[in-house]
Order: sequence, then structure tokens, then C-alpha cells
Amino acid sequence: MSIHGILGEQTTDYPTEYSPETLYPIARSMGRDAIGWHDDKLAVGVDWWQAFEISWLNHQGISQVAIARFSVPASSPFIVESKSLKLYLNSINFTEFVSWEEVQTLIAKDLSACVQAEVQVELFGLDDDMSGLLINKPDGVCIDNALADSTDKIALCEHPDASLLSSDNNLDSDKFLESNVTQPYTFYSNLLRSNCPVTNQPDWGTLAVSITSNKTINEANMLRYILSFRQHNGFHEQCVEQIFADLSEHYQPSALMVRAWYTRRGGIDINPCRVSDMSLMPKPSRLIRQ
Repeated sequence: MSIHGILGEQTTDYPTEYSPETLYPIARSMGRDAIGWHDDKLAVGVDWWQAFEISWLNHQGISQVAIARFSVPASSPFIVESKSLKLYLNSINFTEFVSWEEVQTLIAKDLSACVQAEVQVELFGLDDDMSGLLINKPDGVCIDNALADSTDKIALCEHPDASLLSSDNNLDSDKFLESNVTQPYTFYSNLLRSNCPVTNQPDWGTLAVSITSNKTINEANMLRYILSFRQHNGFHEQCVEQIFADLSEHYQPSALMVRAWYTRRGGIDINPCRVSDMSLMPKPSRLIRQ
């Protein structure tokens, strides 16, 4: 994929005046067309952005600071490129506002215009109740040691390889349970890694999956599959949607939730979540590496 404009430049001039035009939309269809899904299955969910370097001026010219959470619906036609969001947030650092509500309303308006869908914005003061931003832990079993007893050498892959989910490494991994019997699985891995398609910088994250299927899941094969993303160039949202699509195709689940918590860069972390049904949506949260 090709991204143009200031986003790929080595040096960038940070605006010191309110500049909503710096927000750079990227069509979600770029990633979804590559996956090959042309329906709305990947549009069920939310992308949570958490920004820890929010600042503006009050009427006295005194800097105000806050933490923000932006909730972008997965049904939006566009995502916002993260570097452009950082530039936009920097552009309000020296802008005066009469109230926190005015800041919140303005950011919501500008982000909504960029992605062409309603974006919810929450601002948290440093002395506020921070229960919604407390450090949490993923549910389920960590599969990071699933290959500890294996003698296999894990090769680097240029692109994610869904075939690693198959039974090549374990004869029982694709065996069906009794007819019409389904089983829930909840697991996570801290070893998700991919590359930013704009800067080629590494993106690190924790991946969590809740899935109900009548097909058994082999943890070693699942870990092999997650590790196949290590050299893949893809935005956070696209990586999660690729995983959601691959697990949907392979396991034919009756229920599926895939989410990722990516580590912070430039004061912002991105946390996409996709579900087979909105009733499965978890609450936004924050992990130890964020």
C-alpha cells in the first residue's frame, strides 16, 4: 500500500496553531480488500485510541493537561493515520479554550469529520477517577510458552501465514469434537509484532482471543501463526482484522472476539477490537506495557 504526504517524511514541522487539516484519513477498504472480505463482518467493533499527551491553554494562557480516549467505530469508512493525529493534537497545545468540554467537543468534531463516522471522546483529568484507565490483565491462558517443548525452529515470515493454524504440526489440531458440540477458548499472547507501513517502525502488542467453535484449537499452532506477523507491514486495525478473518475462516466459530493492545508511540496507543456480535464487546482497558 502507498501512503503519501508528510506522513512518510523523515523530519516534520509540528504546527503551533490549531490545524485540523493535518488529520490524514486512510480508507479501511485498503486492508479489507487485501483480506478479500467484501461484506460487513470486519466492521463490527471499535478502535480505542488512548492519548497521554493532551494539552491546551486556558484563558490565562496556562497549559492544561489530560489523558484522552477516542472510540472509533469499526464501521467508519476511514481510519486516521497515527502520525497525523499526533500532529493534530500538538496543534492545539497553544490554543486557548474556555472549558474542557470545548476541547472535547472540538476533537470529537474533527476526528468524526476525518473518519466520516461519530467518534466518541473522553477526557480524564489527572486527579479524576482513573478506574477506566487502571492497568488490567487479559483474560484467559497465556500461550507464549506453547512451543517450549518443541524442537522446531520458528522461521521468519514475510506475511502472515494462516496455514500455520492447520494440522501440519499436530494431527489432532483440526479434529472436530462430537457433532454439534462447541467449546469456548480464551487465550492471549504478548508476542504480537508487526511493522508500521508508513515508517517501517516495529509495533508491539498483546493479542487476546475469545472463540467458541466445534473445532479444537492447538495452542502451539496458534502461537506459530501469531509469530508470522513479525515482519508484516500493516496498520494495527488491519492486523486485528486479518487475524479475525483468518480465525473465522479456519475455525468457523459461533462466537469470536479478537482484540489487541498495542504499546505506545508518540504518547498514543491503539487498541482495535473486532467481534462477531456487538453483545461480545468487552470494555476498553489498558495493560502493563501501556
